[in-house]
Amino acid sequence: VQLQASGGGLVQAGGSLRLSCTASGRIFRVSDKRWYRQRPGKQRELVAHATGGAAVTYADFVQGRFAASRDNAENVFYLQMNSLRPEDTAVYYCVALWAGQEYWGQGTQVTVSS
Repeated sequence: VQLQASGGGLVQAGGSLRLSCTASGRIFRVSDKRWYRQRPGKQRELVAHATGGAAVTYADFVQGRFAASRDNAENVFYLQMNSLRPEDTAVYYCVALWAGQEYWGQGTQVTVSS
């Protein structure tokens, strides 16, 4: 499974971005999926986890600002990020989980200016 993340960029504080994660194949469509991020000088941290049944849980720091969703018809996993803060600056990664394996995409850089 090869994942491709996109949608990062530079945005002012309070702005929004939508990240997309695409991949081909049935595994990606039915798998659990996650968004992680790695802030400068920090360890990688989980942002959101979506089950195969589409239930989503979020890290505490999200505080209702982000929403993960999936478009099964197009095989895309999204992360809508609103009310962005400078501390959200990070490389964001999408991950698919299947049969005990993790499949990582390359990251996409999100930079939030104050």
